Amino acid sequence: MNGIWDTKADVVSDGDNLRDISSITGKTRKDEEGYTHYVFSKILFNNKWYAIPEDDYELFEKFVEGGSREYPSDGSIPCDIVSSHARKVLNELVACSNDPNHHYCEDARDALKHGKFALVRGTLKLYLGKYTTRDWRRKRFTDDIDFWTFQTSLLDSTLKNCSFIKNQDGEWEKKIEWVNRDKKKTRHNVLFAANNLNQLLDFGAGAYLEGSSLKEIFAKKIKRGHDVDISDIINIAMVNDGITGKHKDEWIQAWSAFEEAANTRNSRTTSNLISLCRSSLAIADHLERVSGALKKYNDLIFDKGKHPDEKLKWICRTSIHWEAFLENNGEEETRKMLHDFFHQEAEEKPIHAANLRKFAHKILVLLNSKYNYLKVKFEIEE
Repeated sequence: MNGIWDTKADVVSDGDNLRDISSITGKTRKDEEGYTHYVFSKILFNNKWYAIPEDDYELFEKFVEGGSREYPSDGSIPCDIVSSHARKVLNELVACSNDPNHHYCEDARDALKHGKFALVRGTLKLYLGKYTTRDWRRKRFTDDIDFWTFQTSLLDSTLKNCSFIKNQDGEWEKKIEWVNRDKKKTRHNVLFAANNLNQLLDFGAGAYLEGSSLKEIFAKKIKRGHDVDISDIINIAMVNDGITGKHKDEWIQAWSAFEEAANTRNSRTTSNLISLCRSSLAIADHLERVSGALKKYNDLIFDKGKHPDEKLKWICRTSIHWEAFLENNGEEETRKMLHDFFHQEAEEKPIHAANLRKFAHKILVLLNSKYNYLKVKFEIEE
């Protein structure tokens, strides 16, 4: 390997454990042209709170209950809760821009010239812009809102008006509470808000922040490379093929972030790109498994022996829309609605899997082109 990639890379977990990026020793080979082929296994994200069932029926039940695949997160507050507070700040800025008598009116208009979502980056940008799957948006957690604006006085004033206060470390924070939908318990936590201009020079691990576009978000996530970053990129890739969708143009432009990362030939960045391919292909296989389980067992949602009305209510707890539908339409119509939803998911997942395989292949071709001079090829086992 000789320092081409790191055999360990950062992940977000207790004790700062490291993701293992070792190739499969028994499958390393040198071909007739002198190229060394390093073969890696596919790998799913490790989550101590969730184990993927081997049985397809159990996999179906996990999906129905709101599981099937948990996502790495770097926070404790559901993104839908955080997004409601982010929208309050953004709407306050919009109101300011529409008030010619406001002290910060011109600053607000300048800040909003590219749209209000351009002021948010990171997790909340992906959430508010709907760059990802619905499942990701429902399960992703965070603890902060990352803004990006040069109108710092305007943002500080707006955060204050939205009940954020500066703590003794100079950070904007807000104590919030919400109801945990699984356990119907009230949760409390502190939500932080920051203008990432403070991290303009160096976010860490050489990841410089330059703005809030998808390309710039990718650039930071590729370089930092925690499991949560790899997962976020994958969840964007699975719904983008560069041909269709509302983000297709931005997705095409954002590809340059991967090219720039590969051009560095940095060992940590290379390991992150390898991890991206390994997890993309493993998740593609898993998505097809879930699709098959849904097609096989979807009709069981009508079986009151396996899914009685009480369990139906419990299933609907994962979505305020499902709860409202159940209350307004009753159990039988809700079963039909869920059946249609599961059918749609079964049809979508193979498409997402195909997108991920195409994405992983493109990353591997790019990465291998940068190491061609060393006669090295990276591969992921079938």
